[in-house]
Parts: sequence; structure tokens; C-alpha cells
Amino acid sequence: MKDIKILAIESSCDETAAAVVVNGREVLSNIIASQIDIHKKFGGVVPEVASRKHVEVINAVVEEAIQEAKVDFEEIDAVAVTYGPGLVGALLVGLQYAKGLAYALKKPLIGVNHIEGHISANFIEHKDLEPPFVCLVVSGGHTFIVHMKDYGDFEVIGQTRDDAAGEAYDKVARAIGLGYPGGPKIDKLSKEGEASIKFPRANFHDDSLDFSFSGLKSAVLNYLNKAEMTHEEVNKADVAASFQKAVVDVLTDNVIKVCKKRNVDKIAIAGGVASNSALRESLMKAGENLGIKVLFPPPILCTDNAAMIGSAAYFEYMRGVRSPLTLNAIPNLKLGER
Repeated sequence: MKDIKILAIESSCDETAAAVVVNGREVLSNIIASQIDIHKKFGGVVPEVASRKHVEVINAVVEEAIQEAKVDFEEIDAVAVTYGPGLVGALLVGLQYAKGLAYALKKPLIGVNHIEGHISANFIEHKDLEPPFVCLVVSGGHTFIVHMKDYGDFEVIGQTRDDAAGEAYDKVARAIGLGYPGGPKIDKLSKEGEASIKFPRANFHDDSLDFSFSGLKSAVLNYLNKAEMTHEEVNKADVAASFQKAVVDVLTDNVIKVCKKRNVDKIAIAGGVASNSALRESLMKAGENLGIKVLFPPPILCTDNAAMIGSAAYFEYMRGVRSPLTLNAIPNLKLGER
């Protein structure tokens, strides 16, 4: 059977990325141009700045991906690109570039859902992984529990009703003076503190496995404000550890409940927060106790990258999915939507 080589492009937020992926699981190149240093001074991603930076670097990033993979453009079987969810201006840069490339090369275009890309990162790291499994997607913009029944067949069982976990991390990090990006900084500081402050965990009464992190974020801000008003000294490491434990407890509890409900013995973790050491430790421990296998991609495949988009695109390609050149960006694209 012929190897399928896919050139993938990702520009949904503040990383401009391109990759060449073979058969959905082998990465020949994975180039990422990060904008973290640019947005750091603003305390978060500025959409207009992100879009302009994508325009500046996308050509060089794609060229580098092709060169590192040691392939010619003509050898590519399809061009894949993220078309949502994400920042509309950022998405459009990658999408327009990919459409132009697909048209010029006379190759099929495959639009990929960014969240499906995060889930597919696990196929790159774990070559023998096959559906069905439960996936916990946790990143700056998304928090989902997904039952992946088959390739391209996703059922969302739980999701955040307000802030995503990564977004809450960024806001709390800013409040305690750690800066951006918040996730890695809180994770690091937590190791120096005790989870001694009782912050709330949101539970819904309707048997829902949804998440809510805005109440937790508000509780942390109230704690800090009260300490400031009463001139109490704040132990930032304890605040970080207590906040992180509240997030990790809820994520772990809910995803384990789904595995029990669906009788699934594999959990795959995806998204930027999947790099979090406390989350990894908590899930591994819970999984060990219940005989559930817990899988993680390496950190480079947790954050936004194009290799995961190439992997997701391969399974779409094999199912006969092709996107028209009229494909548009959908900033609020839902998981499983086509």
C-alpha cells in the first residue's frame, strides 16, 4: 500500500506551524514558530498581532517543513489545514495559504478541526493506539471529555461551561504576578507550596460531567483581594498548589467517571495542559488503581503544532473526506462538526 504524505498547516492561535506526516503516525518534520515572547508583554495573545506575525513567517515555516522532511511539494498527497476553532484572523492566514498551495499543486485540501488534531497527537506517540478510547482535551481555549468511538466519530460527554482550564491558569498566574503563559509557571511554583487553601470544585446536580472554572478563578481572586485588604502575607506557592489541585481533582474525577460509565480502559490526554505534571501524576495514579491505561503525547505534541493536524487529516483522507477550495474559517467550530 502506498504511503500517504500530508503537508499540514496550523495557525489557529499564536503558533505558526507546518509539518509533513506519513500515514498519520510518522512525522518527517514538525516546524513551529512560536509568538510567546511577543505576546508576553501584553499578558495574553493579541489577535491582530498574532495574525500579522503569521503572515510574516508562514512561507518560511512551510518551506522549512518541506526541506527538513526531504520531500518535494509534488510528492505530497494532500494539503491539510486547521479551519477552526480558533482566532478568525489567525485561522484565515493558514487557511488561505493552504488553499493557494493545494490549488497550485493540484492536490486535495483537507480541513481539520483543531480539537481533533489535539486528540490525534496520541496516534503519533502511541503507534498502536486504536479507538475506542476516552480523551481528555485540556488547553488554553478548550476543556472536553470525548469518547472517540472510531476514527472521525467523536461524542462530547463533558465540557467547560465557562473558562477553559488553561484560561483559568493564565488568569490566576496573572493575579499572583507570574505572567504569561500561566500553566507552566503555576505548575513549577506549585512544587514549592502546599495545597492547604480550600478552593471550590464545581459539581453540577444534573449528573452532568461538565466543568466550570470561573468560580474557582473568582475564589482565588477573592482570597488575594481579602489578603491585600487585611494586609495578610500571601504564600504564592500555596495559592498556586491549592488552585492547581482544585483543577486537577475535577479533571481526574470526571474523566474516570466517564471510563467507568462507558466501560473504556484507555484514556488519552491532549492539549497544552496535558504537559502539566500534577495532572499526569493524578491520572496515572487513578488509572493504576482501576486498571485504566493513561496515555500522554510528549510536550512538543501537547501544545499547538502541525504534526497533530497532519495525523488527523490522514484518517479523514482515508475516509474519503475532501474539502472544497471555498472552505472558510469557523472560529467556534464544534468537535465532530463537518
